[in-house]
Amino acid sequence: MTALSSARRDFFNGAKDTIPMMLAAMPFGIVFGAIAISGERALSPAAAQGMSLIVFAGSAQFIALGLYAGGVSLPFIIFTTFIVNLRHALYAASLAPYMRRLGQRWLAPLGFLLTDETYAVVIRRYHASGKLARGPWYYLGSGLPFYLNWQLSTALGIVAGARLGGAAAWGLDFAMTATFIGIVLPLLKTRPMLACALTAGAVSLATVSLPNQLNLVAGGLAGIAIGALSESALARRHKRRPLS
Repeated sequence: MTALSSARRDFFNGAKDTIPMMLAAMPFGIVFGAIAISGERALSPAAAQGMSLIVFAGSAQFIALGLYAGGVSLPFIIFTTFIVNLRHALYAASLAPYMRRLGQRWLAPLGFLLTDETYAVVIRRYHASGKLARGPWYYLGSGLPFYLNWQLSTALGIVAGARLGGAAAWGLDFAMTATFIGIVLPLLKTRPMLACALTAGAVSLATVSLPNQLNLVAGGLAGIAIGALSESALARRHKRRPLS
């Protein structure tokens, strides 16, 4: 099999394996597009589409939209979305062993295409392969169609929101919550992962009264801290375990 045919096969396999994620994310993108151009402090259609084109991070876009609608300053919006997206650094760290032979011409675009959905698909494939270097094509096949799907979904939402109006009152933003539940649950395979998720959820609920959605920042930081401590404790326990 030639390198070109192997790359093409990996690309299409990545796209095929991501189709369920794309279908699940479409309502999410449509809701974002519709809500973005609704309300008292609405974005223009061009700005709403531009956010999806440049930011390409569903949860961060929803959070930034809510903060903007509440009149929060731009520096605080940037800080909050940065904290929320810190999980991508953890994703990148777990993918690093499989990406280490790639140059910057691949790492930069693949890093931009990294989302929760693509990570879930790609890391499962890389773990199953048992190889440290699978190449970039499966990843690209997952990330690029998902990016295009997000742009189409946003555009559909913008059109729907402009024609129907009042999208902010539809209550469809629960699509974001449902999507993330479906992504996270299959990945909770270890005690540190479970501790991280439970802590983040508990702290977010306990601090829900904080202004400017700071409860999400608090939950995220607490989850990361507990997850890291649990991982370290587990590693020390295994190190102390006597050999049989």
